Amino acid sequence: MTEATLQLVSHHLCPYVQRAAIALAEKGVSYERKYVDLADKPDWFKALSPLGKVPLLRVGEAVLFESAVICEYLEETASGPRLHPADPLERAQHRAWVEFASATLNDIWGYYTASDAVAFEKKRADLAGKFERLERTLGEGPYFAGQRFSLVDAAFAPVFRYFDVFESFTDPHVFDATPKVRQWRAVLAQRPSVRGAATPDYPERLRVFLRARNAHLSSLMH
Repeated sequence: MTEATLQLVSHHLCPYVQRAAIALAEKGVSYERKYVDLADKPDWFKALSPLGKVPLLRVGEAVLFESAVICEYLEETASGPRLHPADPLERAQHRAWVEFASATLNDIWGYYTASDAVAFEKKRADLAGKFERLERTLGEGPYFAGQRFSLVDAAFAPVFRYFDVFESFTDPHVFDATPKVRQWRAVLAQRPSVRGAATPDYPERLRVFLRARNAHLSSLMH
């Protein structure tokens, strides 16, 4: 790994930031974390982020954007445990499942922004279907690919973190038919890198964010 100082430009609720933070922790890489308000983006951030999004990883004077790129860079440059399989085919499959995690995050966005009960139920069913598809893929665990923690685990840990908050006020019933996924979720929640990827006030920050959406899910919070 380069000796350049690393800074992870973050937002408190961004699941993609959490992916990068988990990878950094798993690799044992030291870095600074800097938070930005995406509702009031500072000029320095606009100048650095081509897409206006987090995470950014500042590597000395260079800037990387997009969580998948950041995680791949860390995999290629940092010592520490490998987070991708050595076999090229398995590695490609893992990358595809990381994209599946991103698609699941898109469904979560649709779930918490749905304006009425019909749209809400459709997104709930979409999420349940995705977790049932995962159930058919998982082996004996405890992680996605067995005993070894991978970037797929880093991608899904922030997905599951959303449901820790959702389930504090409603049961979405998206894990009812997925015992392997439930066990995987529980194991990930206890891993130090996952626990440290979000600040301790994440649940309350997310509740405040959800209440402000005035969506169907928000109504369930009352």
